[in-house]
Amino acid sequence: MASRAPGPPRRVSLRELVGDEGLEHLRASDDTLARVIDERGPLDLEARVRGRPQDAYGALLRAIVGQQLSVAAARTIYNRFTDLFGGRTPTPEELLEVDADTLRGVGFSRAKAGYIRSLAEHIISGELELDRLDELGDEEVARELIAVKGLGQWSVDMFLIFHLGRPDVLPVGDLGVRRAVERLYGLEALPSAAELEALGERWRPYRSLASLYLWESLDNAPG
Repeated sequence: MASRAPGPPRRVSLRELVGDEGLEHLRASDDTLARVIDERGPLDLEARVRGRPQDAYGALLRAIVGQQLSVAAARTIYNRFTDLFGGRTPTPEELLEVDADTLRGVGFSRAKAGYIRSLAEHIISGELELDRLDELGDEEVARELIAVKGLGQWSVDMFLIFHLGRPDVLPVGDLGVRRAVERLYGLEALPSAAELEALGERWRPYRSLASLYLWESLDNAPG
């Protein structure tokens, strides 16, 4: 009988990213990260996902809101935005009915207002099929999402970690991850993407877990 080709990564919960196997791998491969893990102990994963939408569309909207903002600012703007719809994530059709001035009134920049409209348009047109993203590999997900104006690699990485629960994602463009590495490893400046990629090779295939602990070392989380 012919062997079956391996299927795409299955969707897992964020909780599944924090297992003994991953923790032991990180401890064994990196003394610095081992100290962080031992000092911080088990992660409060509920705090990491609290307030984040559970559906793919809402998760992508939330990722756009969080771009280049502090955690608190992103949360405030997203809550004001959903308050326009009774505290829930609007459908793509409902979002497109809201004018730009209203979106700017709750804290969106002109650019971000355009980005969330682009997301809604891609979903309505069928160019972006959210229901099949969890069937795709990480790079395929990235290609699908980056086709939407305003969804860059950072937003893709947040979606892969916090919504799809992918275990081996290293968000090299995240300021928090870069700052944590600068401090923990005694660097003279923030690491470049290439430097962070090189350092992160030792964390494979648990780079998402490493990222969670890097954020934890700052008592911070991505927006």
